[in-house]
Amino acid sequence: MAKRASKTKRIYFFGSSRTDGKKEMKQLLGGKGANLAEMTSIGLPVPPGFTITTQTCADYSDNGCKFPRGLMEDVRKNVTALEKETGKKFGSADNPLLVSVRSGAAESMPGMMDTVLNLGLNDETVHGLARMADERFAFDSYRRFIQMYGDVVLGVPHERFEHRLDAAKASRGVAHDMDLTASDLRRLVAEYLEIVEEHTREPFPQDPQKQLWGAIGAVFGSWTNNRAIAYRRLNDIPDEWGTAVNIQ
Repeated sequence: MAKRASKTKRIYFFGSSRTDGKKEMKQLLGGKGANLAEMTSIGLPVPPGFTITTQTCADYSDNGCKFPRGLMEDVRKNVTALEKETGKKFGSADNPLLVSVRSGAAESMPGMMDTVLNLGLNDETVHGLARMADERFAFDSYRRFIQMYGDVVLGVPHERFEHRLDAAKASRGVAHDMDLTASDLRRLVAEYLEIVEEHTREPFPQDPQKQLWGAIGAVFGSWTNNRAIAYRRLNDIPDEWGTAVNIQ
């Protein structure tokens, strides 16, 4: 009987429980993913996370921007492992796990691809974050997440958010973001949510899982944006390499 081909490993976890990758795997894990794995393996205090491989990005692009079969289940398992490592829960209103979703190519391409921070915040988890930290910090984080996700994933022009931020500061007679109060930021969050719905004709996604897949797709997609393509041509980086995605 022929031996069944082994399943392609698309995700490499790094944390105190295990570290799958190593520094020599830069082509597969990207420079950031390989270095995160190496730092974790030698005992440096690196926040846990996982890396989706560069090959997965290439397969995504080759398949008409569709996620490879089995990737969703693999991500779900690694999010569960991340929850166990951190003691937090993705989507929890009491103890929310927030993650960053970053690109990480084998060769550094600074500023060329997209990043989403504070992913996992929504109208419920923001209150959990407020209880863990403080209200101003929580709502400032939420409004920054809405703007970043709206721009990177949903295609909302970032100027629309900036105009509302400038108007909020002008109405309060302050010059800096840090001078806005928690109440100011609450109102700004509500206005940002309205901006997203006006532009996309749909409410801002409240489901952290939906947020996550939107961000992963956007980071994969940014490998083929105009600035990334131009950068690769200038620096002789092959288009077929793809980028890894680091979730941490």
